[in-house]
Amino acid sequence: MENARKTISFIGFGEAGQAFASGFSEEAPVVEMRAFDIKTDGPGAAQKREDYRRHAVTGTNTCADVCGKTDAIFSLVTAEQAGAAAEAAARTALDDVFYLDCNSCAPHTKRCVAARIEAAGGRYVDVAVMTPVHPKRHRSPCLLAGPHAEAAHEMMVGLGMDVRIAGDGVGAASAHKMIRSVMIKGLEGLTLECFLAARKYGIVDEIMTSLDNSFPGFGWPERAPYMMERAITHGTRRAAEMREVEKTLGDIGIDPHMTAGTVARQSQVGALGLNAGEIGAGEITALSDAILGRLKVEKP
Repeated sequence: MENARKTISFIGFGEAGQAFASGFSEEAPVVEMRAFDIKTDGPGAAQKREDYRRHAVTGTNTCADVCGKTDAIFSLVTAEQAGAAAEAAARTALDDVFYLDCNSCAPHTKRCVAARIEAAGGRYVDVAVMTPVHPKRHRSPCLLAGPHAEAAHEMMVGLGMDVRIAGDGVGAASAHKMIRSVMIKGLEGLTLECFLAARKYGIVDEIMTSLDNSFPGFGWPERAPYMMERAITHGTRRAAEMREVEKTLGDIGIDPHMTAGTVARQSQVGALGLNAGEIGAGEITALSDAILGRLKVEKP
């Protein structure tokens, strides 16, 4: 990276924003960071201020505050908030600032956001974060797309990020993420449904052994509870992403039957308000019992 100090801004400072910020603060010391999160104003304000402090980030009171006089804006909000975040950012003269839209949205949604950002003078980049942000944090592999992707690639590599260009049209990167999510988030939904049923019938171990035999090397005993934990913690956010997947498939004439089921299952489990860490990480029986208890499912 150039020796000149860079200012990086975050719209949204949840898991992904904090992961990126922690990586930047450790490995890119010439970076100054600012953030705005809607939780800054509300019941969670104290915790969000602590998140800013812990990651050496300057918190701001409005989206406009975080968008002014910056080199790049990372938009890292939930899928349903991506448009609102862009609208708020676009109320500021963006003056060639990179607007790195890392949200899990359909290509059409990203093109609509791009038009709004470009009208405000920003340089919109479609970004798809292709893996969980832990443990690699800011080095998590990302795809870039759009007319400013090449210029953004140079800047992001300078920040130590692992990025490659998927195409010069907005939506090319997000298409990869959306279609991959059919399988990744869908597998989580299937795992939930399978092992909740297995727990009700008292055959968790037998089903686990059978799956391990059918898919050798997949690691079901480790992966199954992990996938359940992710749905418990992020099910509401995942459901919003999968609604964007439904749009992606519909736009190309593919009926999203399986994806619709994933939306329902992820939304249902995410809405239960459970804390996977308190239940017992890696304990599929405890996780299943906690979910079933909240759902009040009767025994067969």
